Amino acid sequence: MDPDTRWLQRYSNFERTFLLLGEALKIESPSVLERAGIIQFLEIAFEMSWKILKDYERTLGIQAKSPRAAIKEAYRVGLIEEGHLWIKALEDRHLAAHTYKETVAKAVEESIRTRYYPIIKSLYETIKAKKYELEEGIDEHTVDERSQ
Repeated sequence: MDPDTRWLQRYSNFERTFLLLGEALKIESPSVLERAGIIQFLEIAFEMSWKILKDYERTLGIQAKSPRAAIKEAYRVGLIEEGHLWIKALEDRHLAAHTYKETVAKAVEESIRTRYYPIIKSLYETIKAKKYELEEGIDEHTVDERSQ
């Protein structure tokens, strides 16, 4: 698979998962099963996020081998903001294994709503814009020429 297009191929799965997470978060008082679904969607969306970062970074000549490396590089090149929250999300992924405890599950849900969904949403908007630019043949040189 061409590394320059891999991130585009991964985009549709990322978008679908992100949109499902957004829909699930519209439930204000989720049941135990709905909360488990929210947490699962976050796990999948996070996994897709770091992989799309890694794939996009390859187009820039960056070879990130792990989620942590992909996040650090994405922050360095300006693909994401709030790098510390991304690292915290990476570390908190392991809490999801303990969501059988209702207090833990509720705390994870709150973190998803207030911390992690917003950063994934920001990434979604950034990647969507990059995809649009590519499809429309827009690059930095075109934008620079238009502004002059």
